[in-house]
Amino acid sequence: MSAGAIKGLIVPGLPHPLLAADKNEGWMRIRKAFEAAREEVLACDPDLLLIYSTLWPSVVGHQIQAHPEPEWTHVDELFHDLGSIPYKFRMDPEFAEGYCQAARKRRLHARTVAYHGFPIDTGSVVALKLLNPDNAVPACIVSSNVYSDRAETVVLGKAAADTMRRQNKRVVAIVVTSLSNRLFTEFIEPSEDRIHSLKDDEWNRKVLEFLGDGRLEDAAQLSREIHKQVRVKKVVNFKPFWWLAAVMGQHNDYQGKVYDYAPIYGAGAAVVSLTPSPGGVGDKEFDEENVEVYGGERNVLDHAGPQDASPPEAALVQEAPATDSTDPAGVVHAPAAPKPVGAYPHARKVGELLFVSGVGPRNPADDSIPGGPVRKGDKALQDYDIEAQTRAVIDNLKAVLKAAGSSLDRVVDVTVFLIDMDRDFHGFNRVYGEHFKDVGATRTTLAIRALPTPIAVEFKVIAAVGD
Repeated sequence: MSAGAIKGLIVPGLPHPLLAADKNEGWMRIRKAFEAAREEVLACDPDLLLIYSTLWPSVVGHQIQAHPEPEWTHVDELFHDLGSIPYKFRMDPEFAEGYCQAARKRRLHARTVAYHGFPIDTGSVVALKLLNPDNAVPACIVSSNVYSDRAETVVLGKAAADTMRRQNKRVVAIVVTSLSNRLFTEFIEPSEDRIHSLKDDEWNRKVLEFLGDGRLEDAAQLSREIHKQVRVKKVVNFKPFWWLAAVMGQHNDYQGKVYDYAPIYGAGAAVVSLTPSPGGVGDKEFDEENVEVYGGERNVLDHAGPQDASPPEAALVQEAPATDSTDPAGVVHAPAAPKPVGAYPHARKVGELLFVSGVGPRNPADDSIPGGPVRKGDKALQDYDIEAQTRAVIDNLKAVLKAAGSSLDRVVDVTVFLIDMDRDFHGFNRVYGEHFKDVGATRTTLAIRALPTPIAVEFKVIAAVGD
C-alpha cells in the first residue's frame, strides 16, 4: 500500500475506559471498542500513529511532540480520583520535525517540543495505552489550537499529509475527541452516567450515521449546521473532523465502522474507524471553500500559493442565501422557512415536480415552536397546542413552495407524521381541512415515536412546478 493515511480513527479521551471500565457498562463497552480497533490498527501494519488531540490545547500556533521516548506519570486534572497513569512511549522525532517544517511552509505557526517532563495530555495517553500498549508502532502527537478556525485546521491536516508522502510513511491518523463534550459539572455515580441532553444525543447519532457510511467529509462539513443547532457553541467539536478529513483526502470514499457509542460523564464517546475504499459514497453533499495555505487571519481563506502574498479572497463559511434561490441542480433554498436540521435542502425540483423535505412548525426567526415544544431538554412530555403547530407547519410549507415557484394549491401529495395519533389527529385534521379542503392532494398520516426536534407534527410534500 502506498504512503499516506491508510486508516483513520476517532476515539474518546477521558480516562474512564482505561482506569474504571468495570464501574459502568458503557465505559466497558468503549474499552472493548478500543481493543477491537487496536486489532484493526495492528493488522494494517502502519509505520506511524499520528494523533490530533483536542485534550492538548495550544494557544500560540501548533505544537508537535518530538521527544523520542517521553516518560512520566500522568494524573488527569479532573478525574484524579481514578488514579495515576505511568507511561513510556515511543515517538517518531523525524516525522515530528518534518511535520513542523511542512506546517510552516503552509504559513502556519508551528514548533516541536522535546524535553523531559513535558506533559502529555490525558487523551493521547489513553489512546496510546489502549491502542498501542506495547509501543509496537511509533507515534506523533499534535496539539489542537484553541483559537484555530476551519481554514487553519484544514491546512494543518494537509501539512500532515505532505509529511507522510515526503517520508513515505503509512500512517493511521487518530483524532481524540468527544462528540458532544458537555461534562457533568458535579460528580456523579457511575451508574447515573448518560448523554447530557437529548439534543446532544441527536447530533451525536447523526454524525455517527455519516461516519458509519464512510462520509467523513460530509461529517466534517456538517459542522455548520451542528453549530446552529447545539445548545453549547463549541467549535472544538468540529476541529478533529476538519483535520482528519484534510489528512485523509477530503472525500467520502471510506468504509466506516462505528465500534460503539456510550456516555462518559455526560459527553458522547465513540470509537470509529475509517478505511479508504473505492466503494464509498464519493460525492460530497457540501461544498465549502478548500484552502491550501493559511492566510494568517482567522475566519479568512487565502487562495494564494506560498510565494504569492495576495490578500485573502473569500469568507470561511458560506452562509445560506439571503434570498430565495434554486441552483442548477434544482436544489431550493428558502430563507423564510426554518433552516434544515441536517444535510438536506428545503426542497428539490425534478422535472415538473417539487420534492419538499420534512417541514415542521419551528419559527424561522428564532427556532421557537408555536404552541410550545413537546418537551424541554430531556424531561417528560409536556402540554402543547397541536393546532398552533399545524398552522405553523403550513405557513412554513408555503414559504418553501413560494421559494420554488409553487404554491399550496399545487400540492399533489402529503405525508403527515404525528407523534401522538390518538391525542393530536382531530386537532391537526381540523386545521389541515381549513387549508387543503379544495386542493385535492392525496394524503397519508403516520404515527411515529418522535421527530428530530421537540415538535409533534411534520409534513412531507410533493408539489407541481412549472407551467
